[in-house]
Amino acid sequence: MQELSLSELNLQIKKTLEEQLAASYWVVAEIAQIQVNSSGHCYLELVQKEGNQVIAKARATIWAYSYRNISAWFARITGNDLTVGMRILANTKVTYHEVYGLSLNIKDIDPSFTLGEREKARQEVIARLEADGIMEMNKELELPQVPQNIAIISSETAAGYGDFINQIEHNGYGYKVHHYLFSASMQGDKAPESIINALHQIIDSDADVVVIIRGGGSQLDLDCFDDYNLCSHIAQFPLPILTGIGHERDTSIADMVAHTQLKTPTAVAEFIIQGFIEYQSSINDLFSSISSVATDYIYTEKETLNQISTRMNLEIQQKLQASKAKLASITQNIAHSSAFQLANSENRLKSIEQKINLLNPKHLLKKGYSVIYKNGKPLGSTKVSANEQIDIITANQRILSTVDKAIENTEL
Repeated sequence: MQELSLSELNLQIKKTLEEQLAASYWVVAEIAQIQVNSSGHCYLELVQKEGNQVIAKARATIWAYSYRNISAWFARITGNDLTVGMRILANTKVTYHEVYGLSLNIKDIDPSFTLGEREKARQEVIARLEADGIMEMNKELELPQVPQNIAIISSETAAGYGDFINQIEHNGYGYKVHHYLFSASMQGDKAPESIINALHQIIDSDADVVVIIRGGGSQLDLDCFDDYNLCSHIAQFPLPILTGIGHERDTSIADMVAHTQLKTPTAVAEFIIQGFIEYQSSINDLFSSISSVATDYIYTEKETLNQISTRMNLEIQQKLQASKAKLASITQNIAHSSAFQLANSENRLKSIEQKINLLNPKHLLKKGYSVIYKNGKPLGSTKVSANEQIDIITANQRILSTVDKAIENTEL
């Protein structure tokens, strides 16, 4: 058997590969590592996975003169830079170096493949959420028109968070809104778990609405908002969620399942303040309506009262005149009746007076009768005895006499 040195073997491998392999191949792989050195050369590690297990790996290089064009074109089409975790379709040439071994020299990258892969993953998440029946759950919650306590999920140092706070606290209407930050990572692989943890903390708070905000960024920075677990938590969260993730070109799945999607953190703040404005306007309109109705009612009732007062005055005048006429008639009747009664009474009085005069003892005395008193009292049926003193009154005299003898009168 012929003996070969290692360099001779490697050269033979290199020659065989060059002779047997095509000039280039289109290869699908995931970027596991990527680094651009000071010279502009890009070094990558490409992998193929089944689940979380790596089943293939290769080193790759994009030389500086190619990387400038490839990276610029890729970013222009996809809106993202080449980065770890991205699946790409690359045109590669297999190279073998006797010292550095096997590597792939990338000549081109198809950006449409990466866009398609990303969209495919998005559609799979959307389909899963729809199959779960939870896409519209958060939208069905009632959104307070005037939220009193706002839970904010954001990075404390994010410019978008600062914009939101400035807009809320310095609104031109003097509205006061209580807000509480639940800090979370807002990009990268750790962002979904971090945001979910913030949501769990909010459940035990007094919040009545949740705001998820961050400033703009590359599309890859925002891919975390297409994560199924995060979107599932947002969709099923018991409080309405507003999103202001700050990207104009695309809508994340988190935006789709949230109660209300707004483009930027500032837009979220303006939306909340607008709710306050509309509520105050509705209250003012209500007060104006009440005032108008009350004014109309008072005017109507006043008119009714005036009509009633006029009618009552007329009726009173009519009744008063009727009463005066009736009183005059009664007075006249009383006067006639009184005169008649008075005359009748006078006649009766005269008749009685005549009768009294006829019964006056003086008249009897003038006719020859006399009145006998005993002890100062008329004798009447009182008996007298002999020797008792009696007074005899006649028409002209008072006769003092002593009884000689009293005899019983049996004739009467």
